[in-house]
Amino acid sequence: MSDASQSRNPQGSPVWDPSHQGTGPSGSGNRFPGPHAGDGLAAGGVTFAGVLMLVNGILAVLQGIAAISEDDVYGRIGDYVYKINLTGWGWILLIVGLVAAAAGWGVLKGAAWARVTGILLASVSLVLQFLFLPYAPIWSVVVIAIDVFVIWALAVYRPTAR
Repeated sequence: MSDASQSRNPQGSPVWDPSHQGTGPSGSGNRFPGPHAGDGLAAGGVTFAGVLMLVNGILAVLQGIAAISEDDVYGRIGDYVYKINLTGWGWILLIVGLVAAAAGWGVLKGAAWARVTGILLASVSLVLQFLFLPYAPIWSVVVIAIDVFVIWALAVYRPTAR
């Protein structure tokens, strides 16, 4: 019997295929364990995170404009631990919102830089919204929850190599 016939099963297909090395159930050759681009939850989560970043960035821009305009949209806080006036918060939210919207668009386009930037921006946004709690408490808590989801979705997503 030849070597080729010994390495085939009775149906004629090879028993061992070297192109599948490291792809077994243990994931021994898998450099990044966890969800991959083909996984529904991870792929859907990162798409949803990109949309949330884009929309949240646009809303942060609008929130910043409202704060900068010194209108009566937000109440004036007398003694607050963090001594930044409402106009200062407005500029911070405006800038972070613009960058977050751009990163959200990048995530939707599949850019790797946008995932890393998105994690960093969602972390910054989470801290900023915590500091903005006295001005808009319910909205800040909602945005903090969205930021936590965005961080999770972008962190677990592992795109397949092309």
